[in-house]
Amino acid sequence: MEELIRHAGQINQQLSRYGVKFGIYKNGAFNERLFPYDAIPRIISASDWRDLERGLVQRVVALNAFLGDIYGERKSIIREKVVPEEFVYLTSGYLAPCEGFAPAKGIFSHISGIDLVQDRAGRWFVLEDNLRVPSGASYPLIARDLCRRCSPDTFRRNHVVDNRDYGDLLKEVMDHVNCGGINVILTPGRYNAAYFEHSLLAERSQATLAEPADLVVEGNVLYYRTYEGNTRVGTVYRRIGDEYMDPLYFRQDSLIGVPNVMSVYRAGNVALVNAPGNGIGDDKGIYYFVPKMIRHYLGEEPILQNAPTYLPFYEGDRRYVLENIDKLVVKDVAEAGGYGVVFGSALSAGEREELKATIRATPRRFIAQEVIDFQSLPLMLDGKRVERKADFRAYVLAAGGVKVWASGLTRFSTDPVSFIVNSSQGGGFKDTWVLS
Repeated sequence: MEELIRHAGQINQQLSRYGVKFGIYKNGAFNERLFPYDAIPRIISASDWRDLERGLVQRVVALNAFLGDIYGERKSIIREKVVPEEFVYLTSGYLAPCEGFAPAKGIFSHISGIDLVQDRAGRWFVLEDNLRVPSGASYPLIARDLCRRCSPDTFRRNHVVDNRDYGDLLKEVMDHVNCGGINVILTPGRYNAAYFEHSLLAERSQATLAEPADLVVEGNVLYYRTYEGNTRVGTVYRRIGDEYMDPLYFRQDSLIGVPNVMSVYRAGNVALVNAPGNGIGDDKGIYYFVPKMIRHYLGEEPILQNAPTYLPFYEGDRRYVLENIDKLVVKDVAEAGGYGVVFGSALSAGEREELKATIRATPRRFIAQEVIDFQSLPLMLDGKRVERKADFRAYVLAAGGVKVWASGLTRFSTDPVSFIVNSSQGGGFKDTWVLS
């Protein structure tokens, strides 16, 4: 491991050359910056990984069942009052054009990014479910490749599960739902901050990398355009948000969508990975109900726990939140990337009263959580070994069965007092070693 630390600067230079960056839109301006890499890996033992894997599979199976239920005819979770009706239909991620339609093989979330933290006692807690377009798998992939080049002996001496199978797992997912044609990874284009990831995943999964202008709908079939002629597309792994995907169905001003692709999708002539409408599963208010979903659909107790969460929508929870706001973290359910997260302890008395008034006026807009004192991990910062808060994004892929990639993205905060690790908030990343 010391050899990896010695080569950290060289690895970061290579990552910069590859374009391993991310973009931040702030105050109307776009800034692109390197996603800093730290060479000290997060290490997960084989036994811990088995428990984590079981819990992740259980959670994603339940979330897929939920999406199929609410967009299908039964809506049992609403009918039996497990989830209030308004929490479904007033969620920004709910898409009416997806109502009454089941995607190929009944899979909604083909690639799920589940964000977790581990407390000081070693217990894992789920912080968020990402079922729309979860990103970041390319970072541990390319970092591991570069580390192997710098120090092949490190991986010979340590029993680390090889993570180079992600492309094969992704190809398996696309092949499983393919409606007849080639697999395509749809990118907004080379100026997108995640273009490196899109191109790497296309290469590793043997898919065709396409921009929106490369795709055209003819006769309710989607084609990839080339100089030699059109080639039918069977699966699109889209790296474009729902609202921009088709200007004829969603945002009319979208310049990065494919007109009429939703009609092809609803006709069953192309698979979209992940399915449009999954955003409802990302809603932080819906997150509160996932343990109930597991009991409702699977008849099982949750293996992984949510962070202790309160829903101000319910009067009892609202009263608790208002009385204890100085001890809680309050999250706006519509925000992402570390935005809309407020620690009550960091607010002045006046700011707390202002937040309480907003919660009273719009209780559906927020959740509140106990602050988990989650683990700090060691990293090298300015030549010194320090410890910083870190989370973990696991990637769960659904094809014929549900599999968890034996790797993942560990993100850390560079701020010694911050619990927010998102790249958009200045964080960095590590490789994650799952031991065999």
